[in-house]
Amino acid sequence: MATTPDATPSTTQPAEKLGPDDTGAFAWWRALDLRGRRAFRGSFLGYALDSYDFWVLPLGLAAITLTFGLSKPEAGMLATTTLVASAFGGIIAGVVSDRIGRVKTLMATIVIYAIFTAACGFAQNYETLLIFRALQGIGFGGEWAAGAVLMSEYASAKHRGRTVALIQSSWAIGWALAVVAYTFIFSVVDESLAWRVLFITGALPALLVIYLRRNLQDAPAFEDNKHEIDKGGLASIWKPDLLRTTLLATMLSTGAQGGYYTLATWVPTYLRTERGLSVVGTGGYLAFLVAGAFAGYLTGGYFTDKIGRKATFRIFAVLSAGLIILYTQLPAAANDYVLFLGFPLGFCSSAIFSGFGAYLSELFPLRVRGTAQGFTYNAGRGLGAFFPMMIGFLATSYGVGGAMAFGALAYGLVFVALFGLPETVGKHLT
Repeated sequence: MATTPDATPSTTQPAEKLGPDDTGAFAWWRALDLRGRRAFRGSFLGYALDSYDFWVLPLGLAAITLTFGLSKPEAGMLATTTLVASAFGGIIAGVVSDRIGRVKTLMATIVIYAIFTAACGFAQNYETLLIFRALQGIGFGGEWAAGAVLMSEYASAKHRGRTVALIQSSWAIGWALAVVAYTFIFSVVDESLAWRVLFITGALPALLVIYLRRNLQDAPAFEDNKHEIDKGGLASIWKPDLLRTTLLATMLSTGAQGGYYTLATWVPTYLRTERGLSVVGTGGYLAFLVAGAFAGYLTGGYFTDKIGRKATFRIFAVLSAGLIILYTQLPAAANDYVLFLGFPLGFCSSAIFSGFGAYLSELFPLRVRGTAQGFTYNAGRGLGAFFPMMIGFLATSYGVGGAMAFGALAYGLVFVALFGLPETVGKHLT
């Protein structure tokens, strides 16, 4: 099948013709060859572990605060440091994936974040924990940067949105496993030790994922065209033909992640301190968020393929902003409503991410794809990371719930950025 050259960030390709096996719920899977399916399994499990290792901090944050006697700004700094470090890790991984390949980069990232997640469990003071969490963040950010490009290059244009969204859905699975582990460990172990055990468990599944990834290969779209890669590194994405796209894609990422990480960092603490929930009660409320997140990732992927990337981003940005305000501002007597609001909040705040892997890959040509995707997504993560820290400072005056409502402002950046970015649904990646 002939394809249009992947020369500019604004080119949109005509849709592919449907074949006899190109429709139905599993058409995306049938469109993958053996190597693509193997890459899907390895990426899915790796990103689930990535999620697990991220979530152990927000879940253990209240206990860590008590153990080290932290203020709310200091607690928020732990989350912000992780995300800023992950931004650097993702940017580095993007550049490296263009140089040595997507798969080799993936293997390196999982080793890094598994080792330092476990190390956090042995930290003897706040400063050491901060350092270990920053080092963990480098691997955490790099995993998505390389994995999203790998699967985007394996997936067909017709099914790319939902294929990469399914990889994103493993974030909810990792989150669910972390909540289960948190609920069990904190129920049987004293809090001063439980958070340490929770961190250490994050390293155990890494050995399985490394084993499953041992036979992964880069996609032909990359392997057959490596001679086109721009060796200029980060400087290559600031050239005049890509400058506007780089800036706006970074703004898009900043808005979505600023809103999301406000929730990710502070919801467990909010439920325990301002809603008065027990450990088991918090786990129950988080179950609604996680279930909504999983459904959101899956559904968002279908939306991106059906109605386009931009419309999907806009719809879920508006809904997420409204729901985060509602979730945090309902009166104390409305805990039952907060419980059920967790599902749509998790759904919308996660569905907005379903299109990122495909969209960022489609915005940039092959010569800079890994570098550009790694930078725009992770620079957005680094900038968005200041929202949790800001919430920590505002919480001293407005309470955690009141401060979290400010996180809704982040979604306005998503809406604005899309005015200057093209629609890319159906684009072929050569």
